[in-house]
Amino acid sequence: MGESGRAPLLEATSAAAAASSAGARGRAGVGGGATAAQTLGNIVVSVVGTGVLGLPYAFRVAGWLAGSIGVALAGVSAFYCMLLLVQCRQKLEEKEETNEFPHALNYGDLGAKAFGSIGRCVTELLILIAQTGGSIAYVVFIGQNLSSIFMAIKTEDHTIMPAVFIFVLFLPLEIALSFIRSLSSLAPFSAFADICNVLAMAIVITEDFQRFDKSFAKRPAFNGPWGLPFAGGVAVFCFEGFSMTLALEASMAEKRKFPLVLLQAFTGIMVAYICFGIFGYLAYGEETKDIITLNLLDNWSGIAVKVGLCIGLAFTFPIMAHPINEIIETKLRSRKWFQKLSHSAPFGEWLFFHGSRIIVLIMLCVLASFVPGFGNFVSFVGSTICALLSFVLPASFHLIFLGSEMRRWQKILDYGIILVGMAFAVHGTYNAIAGNLSN
Repeated sequence: MGESGRAPLLEATSAAAAASSAGARGRAGVGGGATAAQTLGNIVVSVVGTGVLGLPYAFRVAGWLAGSIGVALAGVSAFYCMLLLVQCRQKLEEKEETNEFPHALNYGDLGAKAFGSIGRCVTELLILIAQTGGSIAYVVFIGQNLSSIFMAIKTEDHTIMPAVFIFVLFLPLEIALSFIRSLSSLAPFSAFADICNVLAMAIVITEDFQRFDKSFAKRPAFNGPWGLPFAGGVAVFCFEGFSMTLALEASMAEKRKFPLVLLQAFTGIMVAYICFGIFGYLAYGEETKDIITLNLLDNWSGIAVKVGLCIGLAFTFPIMAHPINEIIETKLRSRKWFQKLSHSAPFGEWLFFHGSRIIVLIMLCVLASFVPGFGNFVSFVGSTICALLSFVLPASFHLIFLGSEMRRWQKILDYGIILVGMAFAVHGTYNAIAGNLSN
């Protein structure tokens, strides 16, 4: 998933977006202070996350050509729908003279304007669930890699389930980190996690090239009709960054350049995703694990990559989970019973908020311990929640806000996106319930 919550650059982006909206948001070309290069970097950090390490497994399930098609379709569709969101906000901001929108329009605001209070609730609920799915993916990733590291360094043939590492090592650390309120204090660890991601990809590709010459002809291009939707679900999860789209666009000094910058970012990301998925699958074939780092040799470089990723992700997990806590804390503040209780006891609000964070952590760890596989889980989240958030809602908003001005082919395209997105979600839900995806 595009894990937008963990990017250190995005705090500045959000602040710039808010500042820009306080001024003349409706004037073309007037925005925040971010340059095109800064926005390009922010987009990459917002989109690229740990989901990329599950792409080779998706290519194993789908086949190398089907997987490439799935990534390309997901990337093009995500790019187009992000532009739809920007167009919707621009249309609504034409009403600025009425002072109807005194603050920066976000995804929830578009939902409220399109469908009322129910629209806001549904939109924010989908964002919350998607963020929860990304957080659980973090926990699953860390648990499985820690278990793999233990197996590599132990001489005896003992297996410790990932859940043990999740509750014994990960949970206590995250409870301690939950007391840190400033996200900027964790920003260096986010950069460290990004470096480890790049390092892991580099090591995997290096090993891939050593096997490439004798593996290509043995790998099928297509692995049946259901492989493409599976790969598409993983790819959608990897491209998901819609909650930050409007903030990124508003942060630019020259907002008219945002489509070009977004195109440049998505082109580079798509090429990198396809290459990484193909190389990883071609290298390991049917032995490709749902997290490609689990295929690394049990030598110093493989263990170092796993340890580095686990440390980096553990310290950036609070940033990933921050939107969840923020939504919960905002809802608590609006309740009268909470206001009475928090003011009746010393440090009442502080205790309630940190108590809620600990409860959230425990729930996420419990849910992660029941996830059977990283790849299947990522595909499920991508093909259901992320598909609704990334495709169905943007196309629906576009039809509502600009439908009267659109050409027939544009309406057909939007309706097609909605239908495909809904079918994608239904298919992903069916597969999760039926349990017919093979490891």
